[in-house]
Amino acid sequence: MTTVVLNGVTALSPAGHLGVIRAEGPDAASFLHGQLTQDFSLLGSGDARLAALCTAKGRVIASFIGIKPQPELILLVCSRDILAATLKRLSMFVLRAKVKLTDATDQFALYGLAGTALADNGLDAALPPGKRIAVGDDVSVVSLYPADGVPRALWIAPAGHPAPVGPALDDSLWQWSEVRSGIVTLTTPVIDAFVPQMINYESVGGVNFKKGCYPGQEVVARSQFRGTLKRRAYLVQADAPVSVGQEVFAANDAEQPVGTVAQAAPAPGGGWAALVSMQIAALEAGGLRAGAADGPALTVEPLPYPLLEDI
Repeated sequence: MTTVVLNGVTALSPAGHLGVIRAEGPDAASFLHGQLTQDFSLLGSGDARLAALCTAKGRVIASFIGIKPQPELILLVCSRDILAATLKRLSMFVLRAKVKLTDATDQFALYGLAGTALADNGLDAALPPGKRIAVGDDVSVVSLYPADGVPRALWIAPAGHPAPVGPALDDSLWQWSEVRSGIVTLTTPVIDAFVPQMINYESVGGVNFKKGCYPGQEVVARSQFRGTLKRRAYLVQADAPVSVGQEVFAANDAEQPVGTVAQAAPAPGGGWAALVSMQIAALEAGGLRAGAADGPALTVEPLPYPLLEDI
């Protein structure tokens, strides 16, 4: 693993890779509660939720970080490349619900904070992931999973608001830290490729198994409670470029892929980091390669969080 000083602030929107969906109205929480894998009806002002939107077959077609800055307002942060299609799909199910869904990306400025940049902005670096902090009346800060032990946060402010203070952090370093955190942000190449457990969402608070129905809920629950989990996401390194959507092969079978690259980024100083969703049995087989049986070799590293066992 490359030793990196991950410290500073990087802009993530509006020119960056993240966007914002705004859900506003008296039914905003109940509507999202019925559509996503997470419990939004109990979302408090001091919390953030990782969540997924699934098809009826339980396949993830979008992932979000959700916050509730006002009683009738929820903001969903997602990858910008899937935002338009996601907004269109959610809007199909509004029907009589008193909620308005809009693309609010241009209304907000998003920044990633890492290392001492949190303390520079008066934030507690020891907060566990999934907490929302209000900074003044307008700014929300979400504590994220750390990368190699370095604390990170997402700063969400109205467009035009002063940026957080701190040294500039290159966007490529932030993207690398996203991979190293072990949390998959879904993008276009892997839409409809995984059930939530295949990207470890049940292990990082992205699925609530006690809430009511949502699209794909039966499939997701069956995967969890009937011992049918065969794939997980793993953190890997490679010496050559890998890309999202690439198939992964193991040494014992050059023809049949055992997994898919879910997220990838170049590593500082050379090489690549990636999150690979693959068959659990493939770990034992070893000899993992990206793209083809003779593609870049993949070295599996420990995840930064424990995986929940099948129930």
